[in-house]
Amino acid sequence: MKYSQATDYALHAMLYLVAETPDKPVSVQLLAEKLGVSQTYLSKMLTKLVKAGLIHSVSGANGGYKLKRNQDDISFLDVIQAIEGTTSLFECSFHHDSACLIQQVVADAEQQMMQTLKSKKIADLVAHIPKQPHERLT
Repeated sequence: MKYSQATDYALHAMLYLVAETPDKPVSVQLLAEKLGVSQTYLSKMLTKLVKAGLIHSVSGANGGYKLKRNQDDISFLDVIQAIEGTTSLFECSFHHDSACLIQQVVADAEQQMMQTLKSKKIADLVAHIPKQPHERLT
């Protein structure tokens, strides 16, 4: 099981927004520079986070992206689902009834993982970030 690079970028971008500037807009240029990623690609991830209601875009000379929701409410699951969607990781390919034993095991495991990711908040990581000026978050 592997999440996409887009999810990696989105999680790091959200961590930066929560840790550094929860109330102040950050330009995509600065955010891409801090993360060491492509500005174009990061813009696509930020658009998905906006559509999910996690951040919002601020227009103007001092515009950029900032948190829309309370930083203490944003979970790993929120960010992952904003990028990856909510589709199950496993779908049984056989055409037998809904009581597929394999599907049940995988669905249970997936549910446990989702509960863990839902309980872990991005803001919980902020206390563990070393405060070193001009460091990238990656």
